[in-house]
Amino acid sequence: MMKAAFITGHGGNEVVEVRHCEKPRRQPGDILVHVKAATLNQVDLYMRNSGAGITHHLPQIMGVDGAGVVAETGKASGHFHEGQSVVLFPALSCGQCEFCQRGDQSLCLRIQFLGEQTDGTFAEWISVPAANVFPMPGHLTFAEGAALGVNFLTAWRMLFTKAQLKPWETVLVFGVGGGVSLAAMQLAKAAGARVIVTSRDTDKLDRALAMGADAAINSQDQEVAKAALEYTNGRGVDVVIENIGEAVWSQAMKSLVRGGRLVTCGATSGAQPGADLQRLFVRQLQIFGSTGGTLAEFSDLLKFVQRHRIQPVIDRSFPLEQIHHALNHLESGKKMGKVALNLCEDTHDS
Repeated sequence: MMKAAFITGHGGNEVVEVRHCEKPRRQPGDILVHVKAATLNQVDLYMRNSGAGITHHLPQIMGVDGAGVVAETGKASGHFHEGQSVVLFPALSCGQCEFCQRGDQSLCLRIQFLGEQTDGTFAEWISVPAANVFPMPGHLTFAEGAALGVNFLTAWRMLFTKAQLKPWETVLVFGVGGGVSLAAMQLAKAAGARVIVTSRDTDKLDRALAMGADAAINSQDQEVAKAALEYTNGRGVDVVIENIGEAVWSQAMKSLVRGGRLVTCGATSGAQPGADLQRLFVRQLQIFGSTGGTLAEFSDLLKFVQRHRIQPVIDRSFPLEQIHHALNHLESGKKMGKVALNLCEDTHDS
């Protein structure tokens, strides 16, 4: 038996329960992982609230990303050994469609995500395909390792696959308190780029500057585009990373240099911004949509994190039994970085 956090319906925290259930049996081609930590993502709130548009069956174990130790392997996973620290790639792809065949699992026609279409990582044990298991960088805690699977992978694809960021370029990152945005700042700085961040929270801006951001814009009382142009001597930024959508779209477009690239992975403030087509074609801007990442991108990310000794920011950790408190903290918007869950009593991430 094991403990896991389930959604049993849709609504508020009353539909989230920690209960005992059967420990999963390792399936052929799978690795059984003893999960040590997981981190919360906005989709956890979405699945709790409604899960609309995502095929799922209740009750279902929550959680998209996770890290732990290998508990049991099979012949197909001989390069892993029991007790090895690992992180999980959260997407289960079909391996057969045209997109999987060309190595872009993020576009898989039958993709499923842990904690969305199938049972997730807020459990003491999980059995996943060997292809979804990767060695964890040795300098990380389990909570930090878990944070790589969603936010850091999303930011990696946005910066380096979509935007093709170069070390000499300038990046504008909106909403630096969020997980993807903070990851984008850390990755871009490690790559040698100049990074400008925005937030409405002065404390978050101060922390971002202390972590290495080159400039900070308080979007509560500053016009972002005007400030970005001032920081770049009127030129504009090469790349914009944003996941807010409608509320910042105009400022994001106006912040770009001619030929600049905007990459978006969300629309938390609305999905129907003004297109500003004249600016788009006159200034020859490029707009990319992005979500998740591929197995190859995750491998590259892990090597980069190891090489540059990058540590994801864990805002606060909770034991599994305090899942309601963890969800409330995520929903409050007061966090800076990731909210984590400790799945085992011997895990002591702070």
